[in-house]
Amino acid sequence: MTPKRRRLWLLVGSLAVLGVAATLVLTALNDNLVFFYSPSQVAEKSIPPERRFRLGGLVEMGSVKKNGPETRFTVTDTHKTISVVYRGLLPDLFREGQGVIAEGSLGPDGVFVAREVLAKHDENYMPPEVAKAIKDAGQWKERK
Repeated sequence: MTPKRRRLWLLVGSLAVLGVAATLVLTALNDNLVFFYSPSQVAEKSIPPERRFRLGGLVEMGSVKKNGPETRFTVTDTHKTISVVYRGLLPDLFREGQGVIAEGSLGPDGVFVAREVLAKHDENYMPPEVAKAIKDAGQWKERK
């Protein structure tokens, strides 16, 4: 085998290894991506059960019900609502009428099963995705 042909095979082998490595990295990233949806977007899309995503909106007034370590509440973007169930401790700033992002998946019954709940951290903050969803719904009120 000539040195020229050996270099060609080395180059082809290196490109094949690089292609396999890139495929593995992209597959791992795709499995770990978590998308954000508002309740209206969840209603429009057919998201398969057990597909992890983030649900954002406002905690509907009068919807929080605690039963031991389990908390049930409703998230709304003023057009659509989704029931959420969460087992665990909620953030101190979690309350009705405030912005929230819950990470989890839809159950077979259409109830969102949250693994993590994030609340705003001061009175001027709202997650950007939630603010955009509320602005798109036409319910945004500018703060003075």
